[in-house]
Amino acid sequence: MSQDSDNSSEKSQHVTDITDDEEEDEVIKAIKAEKNKPRDHPPSITVEDFVVDISFSPIKNIIALANIVGDVLLYEYDTESTKLIETHELHLKACRAVEFDDNGQIMYTTSKDKTIMATDVETGKLRKCYENAHDDPVYSLLCLNNEKIVTGDDGGTVKLWDMRKPEPVFSIKVGDDYVSDLVTNEAQKYLVCSGGDGVLTTIDMRASKIYVTSEDYDSELTCMGLFRSETKLLVGSSTGKFYLFNWKEFGLHSDEFIGQKHAIQCMLPITQNIVVTSGEDGILRAAHMFPQRQLGIVGQHKMPVEVLDISHDGQYIASCSHDNDVKFWNISYFESIESVIDVNHKQNKKKDLINNLPSSTIKNATDFFSGLV
Repeated sequence: MSQDSDNSSEKSQHVTDITDDEEEDEVIKAIKAEKNKPRDHPPSITVEDFVVDISFSPIKNIIALANIVGDVLLYEYDTESTKLIETHELHLKACRAVEFDDNGQIMYTTSKDKTIMATDVETGKLRKCYENAHDDPVYSLLCLNNEKIVTGDDGGTVKLWDMRKPEPVFSIKVGDDYVSDLVTNEAQKYLVCSGGDGVLTTIDMRASKIYVTSEDYDSELTCMGLFRSETKLLVGSSTGKFYLFNWKEFGLHSDEFIGQKHAIQCMLPITQNIVVTSGEDGILRAAHMFPQRQLGIVGQHKMPVEVLDISHDGQYIASCSHDNDVKFWNISYFESIESVIDVNHKQNKKKDLINNLPSSTIKNATDFFSGLV
């Protein structure tokens, strides 16, 4: 009886300790306050065919789903429903990438069939088609200004296209494996290309030549994102490690750290300091980069996540998984969390990694106990 009483006291003390620790941390306070607010978001979309890529319209509540049979499905969404409004049968093989231009008027797609297409969103008419655009299947796509796009293929070749011209502006071999991601800043002078061969290659787009090639890394470089007013480049890898580069200093990273134990497949900059990543384990995680701190779990899928995107108003992110579903997560709470990040706070990384944020469908055990003490 005495032993049971001691155990009960220890549990109570443990709960109290957890609560006291959380009350000392302004970030945890902000997260708890957000959990008490209604967190509305559109319902999930489940389709028949595997979703390869997704893209939000920059002007409307529309999201495009590119699938493995070469089609693009356009869905209109709000907090109550998601509605299929258009199906574009574009490619003969898997549609690997879909992106809207800055005006939301043109939708660009690439495919395993080596074609690149530009479709008018309003009319559904084909505006441009490049057949056999690459020698290898096209893997990645990035929209630039003035009807220009960049594409990368499975063989490590990157091409710059001007939709007003019949041939690419340049074609540059940047590696021996697939080009996983493409990033540039507002000036659009340098294009950074991450590769499956573990090399980061930067192209000077005005000079149409390679600017610098990084050292070889021991894993696939899978995704990238810009932060801190485009002065910092974050690169994810297949080993779960992050590499941080200063902009224009692409030869060698300035910092590195472990993000998670599983492969990172995609990342999404949310604010100047906060990134959401996901990958092999199907969990969307948020981290604050400057200072480095794990914030917790944004949401979860049962299977791996390949792609993330953010809505035009910044309120939702969407993620697609291998089980053919697209889920929406309301992330408006990040603004309030970022404002109270304490540079000097010593975090409990193990605890923060499993902390469920307001957008998550799973509640924390400590949320239950906090109402009892």
